[in-house]
Amino acid sequence: MNGRIMPSQVGLVINVADPYSVEVGEHYRQIHRLGDDQVLRVELPVAAQLSVADFERLRASIGDFFGDRIQALALAWVRPFALECQSITAALTLGRDARLCTATCAKQSLSPYFNSRSSMPWRDHGLRPSMLLAASSVTQARRLIERGHASVGRLAPRGGVVPNVHYMVTADAARNVRASLFPPAGPLRSLGIEVKVEEGVLPAPGSPDVLLVQTGIARFQGAESLDWLPGALADHLTSFGGVLDRSAGQSTVLDWIDAGATASYGTVSEPCNHPQKFPHPQMLLLHYLQGSSAIEAYWKSVAWPRQGVFVGDPLAAPYARMRP
Repeated sequence: MNGRIMPSQVGLVINVADPYSVEVGEHYRQIHRLGDDQVLRVELPVAAQLSVADFERLRASIGDFFGDRIQALALAWVRPFALECQSITAALTLGRDARLCTATCAKQSLSPYFNSRSSMPWRDHGLRPSMLLAASSVTQARRLIERGHASVGRLAPRGGVVPNVHYMVTADAARNVRASLFPPAGPLRSLGIEVKVEEGVLPAPGSPDVLLVQTGIARFQGAESLDWLPGALADHLTSFGGVLDRSAGQSTVLDWIDAGATASYGTVSEPCNHPQKFPHPQMLLLHYLQGSSAIEAYWKSVAWPRQGVFVGDPLAAPYARMRP
């Protein structure tokens, strides 16, 4: 892999009809020092679902505004998070798939960005991965952005903190389908991390220096007790973890963000627990340890991402080889 997506290559989209979006977007612009030509202001309904007509206008505006330098998108809002049965991040990145909603449990086409070595996805694949700057409040979103910025290059020098990576084996058979993909437990001295494969829903309260948590459960509590490193990733395999208005009765990615994670992923419609619709444990970790940003590592780890919403600070990159 060569390099990573840099701040100068990220386009920020702000919804001027949403006070959250305006405030969070401006904070993101300031913290990551984005130029005026990197910020697109649009007007969208503040609702869980975006209509097809509004989506087509939004995607056209993005295409018209951002030039070839922009490789990825930060979307400064919580809602809309879905287009029909697709996530807003996948639809903007890959385009609308009108057939998908007729069979959400079916197999899907492989993302052209899956496990890619490219750090220039617009140039090399003709797509811009996107991520929502979503949290439960403006205050939580500001903290998220500050964690993302603080993470850049923080863990690249070996010999300091030893990050812990937690893979949880749960008793929920339907949601534990990724367990066979977990790497072996133990220290990875060449990478400077400790891999823990544990039984339970979450790591023990107070677990230190947490870089990654992956589990499979519908609901969880207590993640705020963990000692999260800036740039930490966390997700849970369940049907509706990406339903950000919490109307589905399951824990969502916002619970991870509020607890202290910097990026996450969850599906907005019934995925029928295909592992390909969720982040591959080893692939996510590998790309992140190689210096990818959060948006790259997460997007490259999901083979079938159309139903999944990516949330967090796209530019978080604790293993970046250099600071921007």
